[in-house]
Amino acid sequence: MSSLRQIAFYGKGGIGKSTTSQNTLAALAEMGHRI
Repeated sequence: MSSLRQIAFYGKGGIGKSTTSQNTLAALAEMGHRI
């Protein structure tokens, strides 16, 4: 059974949450994690 992990990015609008989350997911995918 695999463990589920959730990552949340919080902050007021316009501070780069989308960019940060996409870069994080891309890095995790390159490391072999299933996204």
